[in-house]
Amino acid sequence: MKIDAEIDATGLLCPLPVLKARKRLASLAPGQVLRLLATDPAAVLDVPHYCSEAGHALIDQTADGAITAYVIRRGG
Repeated sequence: MKIDAEIDATGLLCPLPVLKARKRLASLAPGQVLRLLATDPAAVLDVPHYCSEAGHALIDQTADGAITAYVIRRGG
């Protein structure tokens, strides 16, 4: 899968990972993919909720130690 943009939000706490993702997704075209890296424990709930509310698709969510990677496809 092609990743069009990536944000490293490791070390940032709620609500910053979601706010950074929202800002970056706004600059992408519908269908493009963003990869967000976060260590904030609240992001596990916040990112899927944000995607659902904003009309984006959470394609993948995988944890590697303390870092969780979220792959989000921008909605139309």
